[in-house]
Amino acid sequence: MKAALYTLSGLLDVLTRIALWVGGTGLVLMTAAVGWQVWGRFILNDSPSWTEPVSLLLMLWFILLVAAVGVRERFHLGLDLIRDIVPEIVRVCMDIASFLVVGCFGVAMAYYGLELVLGTWSAIIPVLNIPEAFTYLPLVVSGVLIALFSIERTLLLLVERRAQSGSEALAQAHAQHSTAEQQAD
Repeated sequence: MKAALYTLSGLLDVLTRIALWVGGTGLVLMTAAVGWQVWGRFILNDSPSWTEPVSLLLMLWFILLVAAVGVRERFHLGLDLIRDIVPEIVRVCMDIASFLVVGCFGVAMAYYGLELVLGTWSAIIPVLNIPEAFTYLPLVVSGVLIALFSIERTLLLLVERRAQSGSEALAQAHAQHSTAEQQAD
């Protein structure tokens, strides 16, 4: 069981890195589009019409992808004050409940996002000439990732039977990442 779970974690590590790279690239591209908008408006006195819809589309993608990674890396918002003062078994139960709620939210995001994608596939964004569905597709991708990451974290918690604080989890994730990089070298 542990071996399969750690294999799954390895695959999700790859998905996490891809999501972060896509998110980072989207942020850079959005910044370039907004910069071009400012340049066109104030220097060329001719505002390009494509920059705003492209910026909004890119922002949807990188925000939702990085939010999904936040679920996995546990850097999303949380109220740890109460969680850190309760006994370990209560902390584990609180974490499991939290991951289950977040996972259900991810499933709902994916399901209802897919309905939006299917319902808007024939509508076209005029300036970009792409289907309107591309604005809702990040909901589906992010929802699936949130559900997967929540399942992984719940299973890891059940297997290890120890709840970590947010800072412990982040430190462990970085330690695993640096160990994997050293082994790759």
